[in-house]
Amino acid sequence: MPPRSLTLSRLPVAALGLPFSSCSPPPPRLRFPFAARRARSLATRASSSSPDSSFGSRMEDSVKRTLADNPVVIYSKSWCSYSMEVKALFKRIGVQPHVIELDQLGAQGPQLQKVLERLTGQSTVPNVFIGGKHIGGCTDTVKLHRKGELATMLSELDIDVNNS
Repeated sequence: MPPRSLTLSRLPVAALGLPFSSCSPPPPRLRFPFAARRARSLATRASSSSPDSSFGSRMEDSVKRTLADNPVVIYSKSWCSYSMEVKALFKRIGVQPHVIELDQLGAQGPQLQKVLERLTGQSTVPNVFIGGKHIGGCTDTVKLHRKGELATMLSELDIDVNNS
């Protein structure tokens, strides 16, 4: 067995808890730390004007057009039980909403869901709009229906509702 001092000398310098060995120079310090901050700031500004952000604004415009053109809009996913419940509720009361199934839009589905989250603060589906106004998800829509407020909102848009 080698002497203990030899074993210690073979350990990496970091294992001894030293930031650097006596024969290596200390790590370089940034002389101009503001330069790094400025570079990060410029990179952030450049990324905000990227093609992706213009794509996002085009999608946002598309959402706004859809909401303006349709009195009742549901952004949904075909497999989501909450989305199914909301669509069934509107069917029961005789209202045909404009339904957009995000899971059937390919790569645009998740992007559109992010745009909706940015517009509404809601990251889940269903995302229900009446008269261009975001009313929420399944729980919110059912609650409005139980209170009779959903029928009122729809009648204000001249949409006939079955009392179910």
